[in-house]
Amino acid sequence: MYLLMKRLIICLIAAFSLQSCNLLSAAGLSSAGQPTKEVPADLTSTTANSAVNVDHSGWNALLKKHVNAAGLVNYEGFKKDKTKLDAYIQKLAGYNPGNDWSVQELLAYYINLYNANTVSLIVENYPTKSIKDIDGAWTKAIVPVGDRKLSLGGIENGILRKMNDPRIHFAINCASISCPILLNEAYTAGKINEQLDKVTKEFINSDKNEISAKTAKVSSLFDWYKKDFITSKTPTVIDYINQYSKSKINAGTTVTYKDYNWNLNKQ
Repeated sequence: MYLLMKRLIICLIAAFSLQSCNLLSAAGLSSAGQPTKEVPADLTSTTANSAVNVDHSGWNALLKKHVNAAGLVNYEGFKKDKTKLDAYIQKLAGYNPGNDWSVQELLAYYINLYNANTVSLIVENYPTKSIKDIDGAWTKAIVPVGDRKLSLGGIENGILRKMNDPRIHFAINCASISCPILLNEAYTAGKINEQLDKVTKEFINSDKNEISAKTAKVSSLFDWYKKDFITSKTPTVIDYINQYSKSKINAGTTVTYKDYNWNLNKQ
């Protein structure tokens, strides 16, 4: 009886471990073999020094057509243009990113890959009130890349966050009101540094944060991904925000975090 119970416990532990590993992999705690490069502090926008220059003009045209300046999305319009959206996603899937790609090309590719597939996920489940109502939105392997399929969580956590530039948090869009806006142009290697600066400044200075000299009520993004924003250069969240904020927060100000609105960011 003792041996039977012991074997049962071992089997349960093994099964739980396997399930946990599968869930962690799906959620993107590994890069799933995709190449990542650390973004240098002096990142410049360039199409040079890369074996591949990806054409994102198809995605750019869709964004110009269906996303307004406030970053709100016309999902019904995207639904009508689903053939074009699918064609762009299949085009991205046809690439096999490698270490011979520049860091600029990798950043633009992965950010656009995430955003286009997020829009596609909403379109396929439209109408929906929130992306959180879609089962496995971030954990299911729904994003084709070469001979692999990645999850949205995999792209964010296993790839982009490993590239060590916290500005990516303001570039990828989770289809929700409290998210950083979906930029109505495609990210490209030739403009990537300026685009990342633009969306970071716009988000920090938007009404998604309440900032003054003595007030720091900020987006929950700064709580969830706190360790990404804290470096030797910016030892606190306040230090990071002050790099981009028009109103500077006094050192030592208590930081609180706003509730997140997961309602769909539709027009």
